[in-house]
Formats: sequence, structure tokens, C-alpha cells
Amino acid sequence: MDVDIFKDILVPVIGGLGIFLLGLEFMDNGIQALSVNKMRKWLATMAGTPAKGVVAGTIITGIIQSSTAMTVMTVGLVNAGVLSLRSAIGVIMGANIGTTLGNGLIALPLGPIGLLSAGIFACVYCFSKVDKVRNIALAAMGFSLIFYGLNLMTGGLKPLRKMPAVMDVLSSLDSTTFIGVVSCALIAALITAMIHSSSATIGIVMGLGASGVLEWQTAIAFAIGADLGTTITSWIASLNLSKNAKRTAYAHIAFNFIGVCVVLALFFPAIQVLKWAMGFFGGDPGAAVVVDGQETYPLVPVAVGMFSIFFNIFNVLILFPFVSTFERVLSRIGHTDAEDAEDYAEPKYLDRSLLGDFPRAVGAVRAESGRVLEAGALFIAMARGEKQAPKDTAEHWEATDSLSREIRAYSAELFTDDLDRTQMDLVGSLIEEVDFTTSLADSLHQIARRVERDDFSPAGKAYIAEGLERVDVALDHVIDRPETAARETAPSSFEDLRWRVIDTASLPAGEKGALLALLGSIERAEALVARIAAERASVDPGVAGGAVAEQPSGSSPSA
Repeated sequence: MDVDIFKDILVPVIGGLGIFLLGLEFMDNGIQALSVNKMRKWLATMAGTPAKGVVAGTIITGIIQSSTAMTVMTVGLVNAGVLSLRSAIGVIMGANIGTTLGNGLIALPLGPIGLLSAGIFACVYCFSKVDKVRNIALAAMGFSLIFYGLNLMTGGLKPLRKMPAVMDVLSSLDSTTFIGVVSCALIAALITAMIHSSSATIGIVMGLGASGVLEWQTAIAFAIGADLGTTITSWIASLNLSKNAKRTAYAHIAFNFIGVCVVLALFFPAIQVLKWAMGFFGGDPGAAVVVDGQETYPLVPVAVGMFSIFFNIFNVLILFPFVSTFERVLSRIGHTDAEDAEDYAEPKYLDRSLLGDFPRAVGAVRAESGRVLEAGALFIAMARGEKQAPKDTAEHWEATDSLSREIRAYSAELFTDDLDRTQMDLVGSLIEEVDFTTSLADSLHQIARRVERDDFSPAGKAYIAEGLERVDVALDHVIDRPETAARETAPSSFEDLRWRVIDTASLPAGEKGALLALLGSIERAEALVARIAAERASVDPGVAGGAVAEQPSGSSPSA
């Protein structure tokens, strides 16, 4: 019987692939609309250690069914300073396990039922007026379309077995040799990198295997390569982000690459183990079943799904003990001398064990508030173009803001029922001071950003330098700088400086406007410094337990 390539192959294969991908998109959108914000918050809260990160990554990815979305979310949280690189490595390991649970579900032979259930949930989606119900229906409709799309692809690929030219090409994909297995894995990695979905690649492989076009061991080799190709998305997501975000993407690449290499080396023993395990799920994956007069291989998708699950669990088990090694090696990638400087994203003194010791806890908050001021002062160095200053204003601001949030949360926990009125006033004052220091750091960040962004004439730069010097001198009153000799604020006021800018005839009108706006920010920063000093003076420093609370003598681990 002649094969109509357009009607019998192109229409069901392309249509089925489109429906399959649309189903993935619908399911992803529906589940994320229901829970992604909760998942992101839960991830940031729970993934405090690599072990917890693995659990969180597995559960969340198993729910949202997108390792790509999970990895991109993880990269974003690392970039924001919410997750550490060490915890993110655990999350990525867990994401690889979580996404394979979906691969196992895809292997279920539910194609015809998928179309029926997709129609039912589509009606619910169209006629419901409740957002939550619509999102559930969208996710369920997507899940159903995945099966129907896979069923269409399987049917459309069957006629390829009757085309000698196609079978000759596919027969060259030989998985009986190690070189052949590696070649299949690399082809699958390339396909996955292009379509940004390992689930889609595995779905296509399942369809090819179920139709008998691909030999089942070759389908397994393709499934291995899909795990490697999916890393391209996290790498792209990290391109314009912080170094730690890039390192998170590199962790994803390194973990999958090492895992793929290990499994490729053990491919043939693993196939023997899989043959044994398939005995509990129906027998030999290579055994054909005749349906409507045509041979099909329904156990190939089951074998691919099982192998994908156990392959990723095996990788986590052998690589998890080396999380510290991963972190240490990745931390050296792109490392510069500037990174040896103090990391303001992580608290040094906020030890949760001190919360029961009010005087020491107050000292810890004061010490961390001082670090926020030091971090803010570095923006002045950045605006001046000093060599030892941090190079990236946005990254330094994210670190400073992250530290401020940690201090606010820690300070709020100091309120307990056993505090007297004056002690509560002290804690309130500390929280206000942190708010002022954060605002000051933000103002100095905006000043440094404008100086970097705009071009100023020599005369304009001289006025900026004078304004920055005023703020720097003012900071002497709130930052302990033993190496700096006592300095006096310039006798002229900001009003005098403002009129001098206006009266300078050599400055173009546009530059005058930019300078006046910048000087306004500098004046605001100086006022915030004064407000911080006044807040400190408004409370008795001896309130904390009857004596001045001393700063911790060394760095305490933050919890």
C-alpha cells in the first residue's frame, strides 16, 4: 500500500507535535497561575540546605511539571540573593527528578481518552467565571492534550516503517555500540537545545519508539541526551544576571553533563537492569503488539519513562555528596579580586541563637546596620571611579538590599512579651534606623548609577565631587572609620552649591538639569545621614539589659 506522505505522516506528526507542545504550555500556564508565587515563596523559605533544596526542587517541579521553569526560577532567586549557590545546586538536582515524574505519566497509554477529557475540560475553561476553576481546567486540558498529541504522533510515525529510505537513515542510529549510543545522545541534546523542552524531546522519542521506527534501546539513548540539551535554557536565562546566577546555570550544566557521562559509561549494564525491571511492567519492550492490523510497541514509552526516572535519581545519589566540591569549583569561575572583598549579601552577625539574649542580639543588629552603611559608602567610591570599588552597581545594590531585609526580619523577632517599654522603644528605633540606612544606600546607589550613565564636563564633575565629599564627610558621624582623620563639612551650604551650578555659564542647559537632579539626591542622602544620627541619639544605648550592648567580636553564622 502506498503511503500518502502529506496525509498519513506530515499532518498527524506535525499536528500531534503541536498539540503535544500546546498541552505542555497549557499545563504549565495553568499550574503556574495557580501556585507559582506560592511555590517561589516556599522554595525561598525551605531550600536552606542542599538536602532541603533537593526535596523542594523535586516537589515543586513535580507540581509545575517544568524543569525549565524551575531552573529559571532558581537562577532568578540566586540573582536576587534569596538563595545561595550551595542551596541552588540542591534545587537543580531535585528539579531533574521532579520533571521525570511527568515523563513517567506521559508513558501511560491514554491517547484516545486524552481527546475526550481535553474536550470536557475545555468546556469547563470556556464557561467558568471563577479564575481558580479556569486555571485548574486549563492545566487538566493541557495534561489531556499531551496524551492525545503523543497518540497522533505515534500513529503518524508508523508509516515510516514502510519507507526504506527513512529506515536506512534511522538504522544508522545504532545503539549496539558505545559510539552509536553517544551519537544518539548528542543528536537528542541538539534537538532539545533547539526546542527548549526535554519533555517534548522525550515525547517525540516515545512516539518513534511506540510506532516501531526507533529500536527501543536507541530510544533510551535519545532520552539520555535530552537531559543534556535542556541546560541551554538556564544558561540563556543567566546571561545578563549576576555571577552567582551564572554559576547556578553552570551547576545545572555540570550536573547534567557529569550524570550523562556516567550513565553513558554504564549504558549497557543499565539496559540489562532495565530489561529485568520491565518484567514487572509487562515484559520485553521490543515485543510487538498488533493493533488494527499494525504492529505497535506500547512498552517502549514505559521503558523510556522508567529509565528517565531512575537515571536522574541515580545521578542525584552519586553526585549529592559532592555538592561542596561543586560549590567550591563553581565559585572560582569568573572569580575576580573584587569578590575577595566583603560579601554584603550575607549577614555576618545575625545568629538566631542570640535571639534569647537581648543585649547580644541588639549588638548583632547594630553591627549589621553598620555593614549596610559601609556598603552604602561604597557607592560613593563607585561614583568616584575608585579602583577598589565594586564594579557592578546593580549587583552591589541587590546584595545591600538583601542584607537590609535580613536585618528587618531579625529585628522584628526581638519583640517579645518579656521586654519592658524602653527595650521595645530601642527595638523600634533599631528598625527605623535600618529603614533609614536602606533608604540612604538606595539614594547613593541611584547617585552612582547616574554618574556612570551620564556624561559630565570637567566643571560638572568638579561639582559632583564636591557634593560626594559632603556626603562622605557626613558619613564619618555614623560609620566607625578609625583610619580616617576627623574631617569637617564644607562651610558652604547645598543652596550655595546649587546656585553656583546655575550661574556657571560654561555648563549647557541639559547638563545643568542633570547636575541639579543629582545634587538633589546628594542633599537627600546627607539629610538621611543626619536622620540616622538623630535616631541613634534618641535612645539610651544602655537600655539593652542595663549595659551598652557590645557588637559580636567575630562573625557568627547566620541561620
